[in-house]
Amino acid sequence: MSVFFVAQTADAILSQVVDYIELLDDEQYTAPSVVFQGGTSGKHIRHTLDHFRSAILTPAIELIDYDHRERGVDVETSREAALTEIAQLRSGLAGLSEDELKIEMTAQVMCSGDGQCAELGTTRAREIFFALHHAIHHNAILKAIAGEFKITLDDGFGMAPSTINFESGLASS
Repeated sequence: MSVFFVAQTADAILSQVVDYIELLDDEQYTAPSVVFQGGTSGKHIRHTLDHFRSAILTPAIELIDYDHRERGVDVETSREAALTEIAQLRSGLAGLSEDELKIEMTAQVMCSGDGQCAELGTTRAREIFFALHHAIHHNAILKAIAGEFKITLDDGFGMAPSTINFESGLASS
């Protein structure tokens, strides 16, 4: 299977986030969750987009760094800002060639709370996969937050592909 499938899947996850945002009003987007220690939909979406931004837009000669992020930005409080950023990320994804997806890069990962980091060899496609997999788990949290507002989402929203595969009976042993 082509590395383009990773980019297509990431685009589909970002599309789910757009659909989620469009179900909320401004108040719901910033309302603190009762279950998730005051986290908001906006904060979870900002965190998800931070990872996609690093994976998609970091120049190949720079370190991909998921741990040094800006917090308190417009995406956390403005549905419109989030939708604009998602559109930019989806455009960036669509513009990546197979060679750009396969390019070797380095990711810096923080391994402990004292800030110690390691550098790992990777590819842009691998990091986009990491961002989309990470997003699925945050979508599961968003689904629970939506439930606090009596908003129902599709069964597959926030569910890992391996779980969907297992539950469908298609899983191989």
